[in-house]
Amino acid sequence: MRTEAAAPHFVGLDIGTSTVRCVIGTRDEHTGVISVIGHGSAPNQGMRKGVIMHVDDSAEAIVQAVTEAERIAGIRVERATINVNGAHVTGMNSRGVIAISTANREITVEDRERVEEAAAIVKLPANREILQVFAKNYRLDGQDNLKDPVGMRGVRLEVDCHIVTAATPNVRNLDLALEKAQVTIANRTVSALAAAEATLDRKQKEAGTVVLDIGAGTTNLTVIEDGEIQHVAVIPMGGTHITNDLAIGLKTDLDVAEQVKLKHARLGDTTDKTFRIIVDGVGHTFEQLETNMIVEARVEELFEFVDKELQRIHRSRKLPGGVVIVGGTASLPGIADFAKEKLELPARLGKIKGLEGLVDTVDDPSFVTGTGLMLLDVIFAPFAVDQVPPTEMFSGNIQSLSKLFKKFKP
Repeated sequence: MRTEAAAPHFVGLDIGTSTVRCVIGTRDEHTGVISVIGHGSAPNQGMRKGVIMHVDDSAEAIVQAVTEAERIAGIRVERATINVNGAHVTGMNSRGVIAISTANREITVEDRERVEEAAAIVKLPANREILQVFAKNYRLDGQDNLKDPVGMRGVRLEVDCHIVTAATPNVRNLDLALEKAQVTIANRTVSALAAAEATLDRKQKEAGTVVLDIGAGTTNLTVIEDGEIQHVAVIPMGGTHITNDLAIGLKTDLDVAEQVKLKHARLGDTTDKTFRIIVDGVGHTFEQLETNMIVEARVEELFEFVDKELQRIHRSRKLPGGVVIVGGTASLPGIADFAKEKLELPARLGKIKGLEGLVDTVDDPSFVTGTGLMLLDVIFAPFAVDQVPPTEMFSGNIQSLSKLFKKFKP
C-alpha cells in the first residue's frame, strides 16, 4: 500500500534577550500556502543585550521553547533558521567589479554571482565574520540602478552590496548553545529582516520602510527600499532599559517596575491620576503622569538613535512606507503614535500577513520575528528556491541572493 509522504516542515527560532520563541510551519505542496502548525516560548536567563553570557541557561531556554512547539506540531525539530542579535551586528556597504571576458557578451547568472562574490571580499578584523550579503543594485557599463543584469550585454559589471557582519566569539557562543540544545543551524539572519518578511508586502518594500524589532535588550533596525536591503543596524537598547528606568525613577523593585510597564505605562497619556498594583501580595501606588514621563524619556532616546541611523543613509523623514514596529516592547500602548511624532513618518504595529493554521496564537508583535524566521527557512530551503514559484510574500532580492547566502552558512 502506497503512503503519502509527510509535508516538509520549517522552523524559525528567535533567540531573544528575555525570551526564546520557536515557530514551526508547513507548506501545501500544491497551493504553496504556508501554515503555522506549532509554536513555543521560554524565558531566557542566559543573554544580556542580545549576547549569550551563560551558554547552559540559553541552551535550556532553547530546549524548552522547541519542546513546546514540537508538542503542538507533533513533529521533531532538528534544524532551524535562527537570528543573530546584539550590538556587535553591523552593516557595511561594499562594491564589486568584474570584467566580462568577451566584449558585448550577454551577462549570465554566473557573472552575477561572480560580481556578488567580488563585493563580499572585504577586509575584516580577525574576530569578525560575514553573516549575509545583500545586493542593492547593479551597474553595467555606467548604466545605474539595474535590478538584474542577466541577459543584458556589456563589458564591465558592478554591484553595490550591503554586508552584515558579526563578532565571531559571540556567534560561536550562540553555536555552542544550539549544539547543546541539539538544534542544527539551517541559516543565520538578523531579526528585523525576518520581521520584514513576515509583515511587509511588495508595495511597502518598494516604497521604502524601516522595520524596528524592539526586544528586551536590543532594537534591530532594517531599511528596505526598492525591494532591497539598504541598511541593517542593532541599537543596544530595549524594553529592559524602560523597566530599569522605572525601578530607579519610582524607587521600587524591578519586579514591580516590570508590572508597572506591562499594565500601566501609556505613551502620550497626560492623565494625572494614581494607580495601584499588587505584586506578591504587597500593594504599591504610583502616579500615572510620572510613570509615563519616565517611559517616554527612554523611548524618545531610542527613537533618536533610530533617526541617527536613518540620517546615516540619508533616509530620515524620507521613507513613504513609514515605520513598522514589532517585538515585545511593541505592545507598549501608544508606541506607534509616539514613533510617528518623533520620527515624522507614518508608523504602525507589524501584523503577520498571508499565513494560515495557528495564526491567532502567534498574532502578537513578540512572535513576528520567529514567524519571519520560519518564512525565511522556507525561502532558503533548496527546493523553495529552485522549484516553487515565488509568491507575493517573498518579494525583494531574497530569492535571488539565496545561492550567495548559502556560501556563508555554517
